Amino acid sequence: QLQFVESGGGLVQPGGSLRLSCLASGFTLDGYIIGWFRQSPGKEHEGVSCISRDETTYYTNSVKDRFTISRDNAKNTVYLQMNSLKREDTAVYYCAVMSGPPVVAGWRPLFGSWGQGTQVTVSS
Repeated sequence: QLQFVESGGGLVQPGGSLRLSCLASGFTLDGYIIGWFRQSPGKEHEGVSCISRDETTYYTNSVKDRFTISRDNAKNTVYLQMNSLKREDTAVYYCAVMSGPPVVAGWRPLFGSWGQGTQVTVSS
């Protein structure tokens, strides 16, 4: 069964940093584009960043130059390094297999279900 386990969230002050991890189980993620999404209360899931098989990276405009996505295929894990965090980054963060590169397919997950996510709260 394809499954993601997200971790690394927490409470951080504005300007702080967090590193999220996304561990895949039930499949090997090295053949897929893997994306990070987030959802704030009352809002839809928003695509944040994704990384392709050849490690091409994509970012939504609001996180460019602050977030860095990476993958370690040996550990079947994708990471999201988040720096210079802002209050508006507060959300539950999820990872997902992407339908394709966002420039082609938009920020669309391939499957319709989500894991438990990891809560990121940016507050003073």
